[in-house]
Amino acid sequence: MAGKGPHCSFVLLAEFDIDSGAQLTYQFPQPLGTDEGLLANLMLPDGAERHLEDWTIFFLNQTPFNTIAPVLALETESSDSQSNGEDGRPELLYVLNLVRTKHDKSVRRGAVVKAMAICTRHPFIQIFKPVLLLALDDYFANPSQECLARLFDAINSMNISAAPALTRCEKLIMRASERKDIFADKFSSHIPPLPLKAAHKTTGSNGSHSSEDGVLIGSRTRSTTAVSDPNPTHPSSPSDSSFSLGGSAVWVNDDSAIIDGQVGVAIGAGPGSVVGASVSGGSVLTSRGRRSTDTSSNSSHAYSGGAIPTSSDPHLRSGMSKDTHFFQTNIAYKGHTLPIKLPLATFPEEVGEYSLIQLIQTFSTPLITISGPLHPHLHTNGSLTHPIIILFNALVTGKRILFLGHNIPAGQVANYVLSACALGSGCGAVLRGFIERSFPYAGLAGGEDWVSTPAYIAGVTNPIFETSGSWDLLMDIGTARVVVHKDIHLSFPPTMAPPALVNPMMPRPIKAENSTGSEDDIQRIATRDGKDGSQKSEFAAKPDCLDNMFIEDLISAITSHFGETLVRMRFTEYVARFIRLASRYEEVASGSTKLGCASAPFVDGSLGSGIVFPDDVAAFKELATNASRIEGWRRSKSYQYCVEDFRKYRATAAIQGFDLSHQLSKLRLVKNLPDAEVELIVRSIADSLRTYEQVVELLAYMPPHAGGLQPLSFCLFHHQESIREATVDIFNVLRQNPVGVIFLQALNHFQRYAYVRQAHARESRVKDLNHGLAPPPHLVSRTPSNRSEVSLGVI
Repeated sequence: MAGKGPHCSFVLLAEFDIDSGAQLTYQFPQPLGTDEGLLANLMLPDGAERHLEDWTIFFLNQTPFNTIAPVLALETESSDSQSNGEDGRPELLYVLNLVRTKHDKSVRRGAVVKAMAICTRHPFIQIFKPVLLLALDDYFANPSQECLARLFDAINSMNISAAPALTRCEKLIMRASERKDIFADKFSSHIPPLPLKAAHKTTGSNGSHSSEDGVLIGSRTRSTTAVSDPNPTHPSSPSDSSFSLGGSAVWVNDDSAIIDGQVGVAIGAGPGSVVGASVSGGSVLTSRGRRSTDTSSNSSHAYSGGAIPTSSDPHLRSGMSKDTHFFQTNIAYKGHTLPIKLPLATFPEEVGEYSLIQLIQTFSTPLITISGPLHPHLHTNGSLTHPIIILFNALVTGKRILFLGHNIPAGQVANYVLSACALGSGCGAVLRGFIERSFPYAGLAGGEDWVSTPAYIAGVTNPIFETSGSWDLLMDIGTARVVVHKDIHLSFPPTMAPPALVNPMMPRPIKAENSTGSEDDIQRIATRDGKDGSQKSEFAAKPDCLDNMFIEDLISAITSHFGETLVRMRFTEYVARFIRLASRYEEVASGSTKLGCASAPFVDGSLGSGIVFPDDVAAFKELATNASRIEGWRRSKSYQYCVEDFRKYRATAAIQGFDLSHQLSKLRLVKNLPDAEVELIVRSIADSLRTYEQVVELLAYMPPHAGGLQPLSFCLFHHQESIREATVDIFNVLRQNPVGVIFLQALNHFQRYAYVRQAHARESRVKDLNHGLAPPPHLVSRTPSNRSEVSLGVI
């Protein structure tokens, strides 16, 4: 992750002089070779003297007017990151600036205003705030260039060489998981090995243990580069002892555990879990008062594979962060050692500490006002389009967006701009091209330059920009106003939807099984707002619009105190679905698509692909509603980037040969799926899981908040044995990876028990066949016939 080049490329110091205005005093280690007056004014924003302290953010190397030209070339990272332009442009530099006002009656105007900034190639600029605070204090006490040199050296001495570099799929899994030990194996090479055999620590919970310690131990004994033989007949099943506690016991309760006797992996046992003891043929009462019935006569303390070590804090391990979402390092500055938590799952389109919750709450108040003409690119639900959806539509269709915060600190305005960029990009995981045209803080200095940037996203504090008219959408932070420019139709003439979308003979969208939609239904929808379907209906306002329901769900989640992580994941899914919808739209409009897999239904022996709709009517309604904004997006640079990214993804995807997202959507959304299709889906996934990269790609499509492995786990209860067997194959492969174990732990105890029982039964059958014996009737794989059989754990 460290890459090449320094963490800090430049340190800047600006001061306000009452006679000459904002002045750039120092540039270390060398001049940037760009307009010093522009830099000084960006570092000392309008109204800075009204605030004791303010943070601002701006970028360099975006456009010709802010591209630096230092005398000595910078050593930069040989990066394939999306922030580095593919057309030969220099790497984007992120600038974190701290401006401080100290009142002093002995000076003219009664205050001293100074600002210090660092220029870095890391988008997670928030980690440098503590050391920048110390450095500016140091400069106020002893104003000299040595302060800048000390800051420069301190930041560049930060060691992140041991920080794991995660792939895109690993980042998606990490940011969706709340487990603080996710990808703990990535840190394992820097952690002293723990003994596999240790004395079992007796606790007040009758011998409880932490599954997370087991996961960590297991991760050290496995190879993460491959999960099975290159050409196996079946993925290897866990050993017999994997499903036993001193024999053949399988325990079912709320804290059920599956302990791996070889590597100490526990599935489903969290902190404080209980593994009880049983008498042959009887049941025992766990600490929660639930009975577990089994055929084993051995106690869990008789576990033959060695006891699992315990810890009072399951996340506190020597040499590793308490939370693996971050890499812990430090910066030493003038005798102070500052702890630094470096986020590991950040994408280039995510800069600083943005907050989607703050953005949504600001523009979802009952007092919000929306004014200006309706435009089909922006108002996908007419006058009832939510302001956040208007903002998203403006972002993806390339409108000029201005965030105005009169008398609001420039740092707060900048955070709204960065939040908007994250919103449009799907939190950096789906689209790109927003940061390169954003100006988190923009002032009068250089205003003629950034205003001329196509599709800019800017934050200003001076209300004079509202009257300039050089914007298409104004978002007023202070008053919660959303204003569409009166001349937007001149700048962006509306485009009619292609004839296929209003023609009842349009190519049929992918239809889920048992659809009730008909061509007559589609015809009625097409002609509802026009006598012959030719009149525009893009401004029809419907309270039950999908976008409105999506925003209502988010507001409800925020009100219920769900965190920023959930909101970000929901927007990532929203943008990803928008891309798949645009891909289907392209097929309808032009007969082919550059954005995704071509839509195709399931036929015997061939899996389907493309976006999944509940039925034809829903497909037509969603396509017609989104047609205008998709057309607007197809004319933007973000669309061009998306086409390039999809082409690269198809070439480098770990799972090839079928549309994985389509198959999982079918399992998750469609009712009464044909047995033949379910079998082909599950078997195709099982046959495709051979390497660690393939496992991670599968899990990236199954985030915990969307149910995790549940769509696959239901196949364990399918009446067809071949489907159950293929599902066991998938789970066996997942179980060989620490991250897969974590996903298995998230299943409920019925689903875990079904997997353990069937895998154990298969292992026993294989053993018996190898010895020429028929398997015992109670070990024959079958689906439980009634609910009580599952709940009691009878095999």
